[in-house]
Amino acid sequence: MTPNQFEIFSDFRDEFCTYCMKMNKAYGDLLKPLQIAASADDTPDYPVETPVVYNSALDEITEKSDIRMIVIGDNPGKDEQLDKNKKYLVGQSGKLAAGFFEKNAEFNTDFRKNVIILNKTPVHTAKTTHLKYLLKKGGNDVRTLILESQIFMAEKTAMLHQALCNNAGEDGIKPELWLVGYAELKDKGLFLGYKKELSEDYDKTEEFWNRVYVFQHFSMNRFSIDLKTFMSKHGGLGIVDAAHELGTLHKKEIFG
Repeated sequence: MTPNQFEIFSDFRDEFCTYCMKMNKAYGDLLKPLQIAASADDTPDYPVETPVVYNSALDEITEKSDIRMIVIGDNPGKDEQLDKNKKYLVGQSGKLAAGFFEKNAEFNTDFRKNVIILNKTPVHTAKTTHLKYLLKKGGNDVRTLILESQIFMAEKTAMLHQALCNNAGEDGIKPELWLVGYAELKDKGLFLGYKKELSEDYDKTEEFWNRVYVFQHFSMNRFSIDLKTFMSKHGGLGIVDAAHELGTLHKKEIFG
């Protein structure tokens, strides 16, 4: 990164870490029993250790890091919130993502070194759909937290992305932003607050919005299957161009 890029990133990282610490202190005791109850019917027992999860992998990024992408998942799952991890996309979905970029050198991206990994909300649930339980049973405080955390993440992520692009210099890297997982961005989905805020934060900045792409989630290999299907129908495209076209297609489907 350029010195300016790293300073921008460091400020974002500090603000994000402080935010998660404050939310854990304010809401942790309220969230834990709800998160346990939400998973009772369809998830093996596991310890809820971090109700609101900061991605500690961000602490490993230095000025020497080449950041090529910002990848946005849904929310931290059961592996991500464990005290021994506190990192995003470290479960099966993350392994699939890392494997994809390892197999496809055309992207020139190491998923663990060249990617800033964030989520649409830092509020943990074992499965994304469990957030519905928290919204239903958690009362006004939890509903407000989940909505406002989406707005916080969308606003700060959009600012980070655009600032990193603006401060790349002549030879620096202008990162792409990949929204991975769009089911809950549609209709009456869980992340409409994130969607609305993100769209507004890119208003009148077509240059940067053109570097935003939307994809199916890495989980269950849906991302790779979708891309492979798209490439089979567009035989002349290399994998990077195909990903950009597919990501733009899904972006138009979701954002209009």
